[in-house]
Amino acid sequence: MAETTKFTIGVDASCTDGLCGEVTRVVVDPIARTVTHLVVEPKHRKGIGRLVPLNLVDATSDEVRLRCTLAEFEKLDWAEETRFLPGSGSYAGYSPGQALSWPYYGLGGGVGMGTGSVSQPIIVDKIPLGEVAVRRGDQVHATDGAIGRVQGLVVDPGDHHVTHVLLQEGHLWGRKEVAIPIRAVTGVDNGIRLSITKQEVQGLPPVDVDHPNG
Repeated sequence: MAETTKFTIGVDASCTDGLCGEVTRVVVDPIARTVTHLVVEPKHRKGIGRLVPLNLVDATSDEVRLRCTLAEFEKLDWAEETRFLPGSGSYAGYSPGQALSWPYYGLGGGVGMGTGSVSQPIIVDKIPLGEVAVRRGDQVHATDGAIGRVQGLVVDPGDHHVTHVLLQEGHLWGRKEVAIPIRAVTGVDNGIRLSITKQEVQGLPPVDVDHPNG
């Protein structure tokens, strides 16, 4: 995998003029099997991540560097939004049966959200239609059961195609990390699904995966 780039979920991300956060998710086009964006969230302020197009990303062994300033980073699209599912009453001109959404600002119960007007807000991913977000810790399923959890993805820097899924496999006392070829992946929605068995995964050679701090 000498000609590929590892995106380990959880590593720091820096703009040209300073640290902007950490990589919390990798956004994948499941049809083309390409990475399109990284989600970078400022540390200690979860839920206000930005969608960073891959053409702004340079990855090193232990961090991700963005080809933009902190001010430009703040102007990128939101990666999450808050949705209010309506209750029995109306809210701000929205009648029951409609939903209201806006970018996530860490809202709890907003102004004017009285009892019976709207339900508790929920936070959802706001990613391009048809694409999915892969998170660190997502379950990986072999054909005969769960085998481990996602640590990151390996990407061809030329065309952004995913070449391998980085997996932490095994129990705490016998844990190793392996790179699963993308040809063995049958789906990436609601976890990673494989076309190979647990024994075949266990037979893959271990790889060196950079671990984020914390």
